[in-house]
Amino acid sequence: MSESLSKEFMLHAIDLAKKGEGRTNPNPLVGAVIVKNGKIIGEGWHHAYGELHAERDALKNCYQRGENPEGATIYVTLEPCCHFGKQPPCTHALVEAKIASVIVGSRDPNPLVHGKGNAYLRENGISVEEDFLRDECDKLNPIFFYYITTKTPFVALKYAMTLDGKIATKTGESKWITNEKSRQFVHVLRNRYAGILAGINTVLKDDPMLNCRLQNENGEMTGRNPVRIICDSDLRIPLESKIVQTAREIPTIVACVKPDVASESQAKQTFLEKKESLDNAGIEVIEVAGEKRRGLLAMAKKMRQDNPKLQVNLKELMKILGEKKIDSVLIEGGGAVNYSALESKIVNKIYAFVAPKIFGGSAKSPVAGEGVNLPSESFGFTLENITRFDDDILMEFDSL
Repeated sequence: MSESLSKEFMLHAIDLAKKGEGRTNPNPLVGAVIVKNGKIIGEGWHHAYGELHAERDALKNCYQRGENPEGATIYVTLEPCCHFGKQPPCTHALVEAKIASVIVGSRDPNPLVHGKGNAYLRENGISVEEDFLRDECDKLNPIFFYYITTKTPFVALKYAMTLDGKIATKTGESKWITNEKSRQFVHVLRNRYAGILAGINTVLKDDPMLNCRLQNENGEMTGRNPVRIICDSDLRIPLESKIVQTAREIPTIVACVKPDVASESQAKQTFLEKKESLDNAGIEVIEVAGEKRRGLLAMAKKMRQDNPKLQVNLKELMKILGEKKIDSVLIEGGGAVNYSALESKIVNKIYAFVAPKIFGGSAKSPVAGEGVNLPSESFGFTLENITRFDDDILMEFDSL
């Protein structure tokens, strides 16, 4: 078969894989195409977590078409699994179907699969070609690759700013900086990530829903709501806020700082009562170790505070979220949360929307905190992609 035709089949498998976006977490996006005598006789993708994997979905489609996969070639974007999970091994299905050859795009970094899936196929007489259009296939799963190797979520930071780097006017108004197309793409991102994180100040100021309002051409809601995660050190979130009022419909976590065992009994009692109220509203409250950051210390010094309040340790929070199989988090917070995330070194990607407007003055910027002293101490990223939404620009950066 010609290389150009093979590329066409694998690119089609990549397009199929993308159909599972927002549904497969913490599993990867995978697409598969079965070809016999130069013709596609079956195709499939991993539709959602717990459902058929791409290879088995493609075989099912093949049989539904009345086709026989014996002697066929399957193009699959990720190395076929060889272990029992929510679904049985795909390698077994390919052997049972008497597939002749497998063309693989990405290698699976999961220790349960890495190299073993392809080895099992070869041991059972199936020809395997690895790394076919690997770069293109790898781009499907940066979230899965990071999560499966670190056991912590892939974290992206999203913000919108003006040409002069402002996220609000001097009066605090921020609606709207970007245009409708840019705002619609934000819901594409919310559908893509398993969790969305904001700080308590964002909740107190804007009373947001933090849900996904992705629609198709017919106006039907097609997105999946991410788990909402609110960093709220002292449990200040109002019970009447939209976040709390909709917690039974949309999974919600509030991360707070563990109370000091030496704190006064009245403060403890108030904390326990608020926690119970949030529990009753359907919110999962996570107690995380607190920490002091340079930005908080500098602020406390200006306000002549001897003991600045602690904030949620974001690194510890990410470990806890990873244990809950939340493989990715989109941060949509204010400058303080953004700085804390960068200082914690948990940010893997940045989505920076820039609108053709200038606010001027001393309005807030996307990242607050104390800031660095020297250019050499800056948080470094590399430009990955630029997309235009009419006059707005989205710049995507990956961590170095």
